[in-house]
Amino acid sequence: MILGIDTSLGTAVAVVEHDGVVRAQLESADPRGHAEVIGTLLQRVLAEAQVAASDITHVAAGMGPGPFTGLRVGIAAARTFALGRDVPVIPVPSHDAVALELLLHDALTGGYEESIDQPFAVATDARRREYAYTVYRGLDDDGLPVRLSEAALVPRDELDGVLEGRGALRRDAERIPAAMLALAGARALAAGRTIGPADALYLRSPDVTAPTGPKRVTA
Repeated sequence: MILGIDTSLGTAVAVVEHDGVVRAQLESADPRGHAEVIGTLLQRVLAEAQVAASDITHVAAGMGPGPFTGLRVGIAAARTFALGRDVPVIPVPSHDAVALELLLHDALTGGYEESIDQPFAVATDARRREYAYTVYRGLDDDGLPVRLSEAALVPRDELDGVLEGRGALRRDAERIPAAMLALAGARALAAGRTIGPADALYLRSPDVTAPTGPKRVTA
């Protein structure tokens, strides 16, 4: 049983069986209230999935890209839960979850054969008039999205031009599906692969920096 947690956009949690059966999924669209809702959502998702914390065998953590503070809340929650239960954390790029959902939707609706050769970009609002994007094309033999590029930042007004130059369709995302995050984690686990970074995927430096030294005081 895999618990998925992501706070790169809103706050999303899910419980998924290793074969992909979704037991429960909950979301909060608030892009800033992660710390206020994460605990309640975790309690609720376990209750709705009708599982105990002791039933969770792995935690899939959304590693971004995303804003520093919000993203850190979800990663800290995932690591804390995993530490308390003594289970592994599976790092998953958050955009992979969106790409997997899009590709599985195409497969279920009969559009996968037409879209398999068409690159597309998952794009999320990175604030400050910038977008984060990752380019994908199809699924690999392990059922995971094939990344043609790693996540990058681009000014909002330049995104369409950049994607046109890469021949990629733009697919905007306003949410990260935690169930797909957990499913990507399950498929990576089954394949013996590591698909996400060990730490948060920040595409810009945090706003707060450590002071360089004590201030001079004059009389």
